[in-house]
Amino acid sequence: MRTTIQKWGNSLSVRLPKAVTEKVGLKESDSIEIEVHDNKVVLLPLTVKEYALKELLKGVTKRNLHKETDFGGPVGREIL
Repeated sequence: MRTTIQKWGNSLSVRLPKAVTEKVGLKESDSIEIEVHDNKVVLLPLTVKEYALKELLKGVTKRNLHKETDFGGPVGREIL
């Protein structure tokens, strides 16, 4: 598939054809990473990793668990 590089402000831009964006699942406002490998421009879709609390808590051990910190009593209009 061919396309043309065009000027957009002070930058150059490339329009991604609908068929390409649908194939890789890109939507408007998605973020991508631009890299150069062997003199080739590579666009990589960025995915937001979903974390589950259960999975995150698996990394907590007695060794890396910190103690409670006392910041003192209320100062102002905090609701306790």
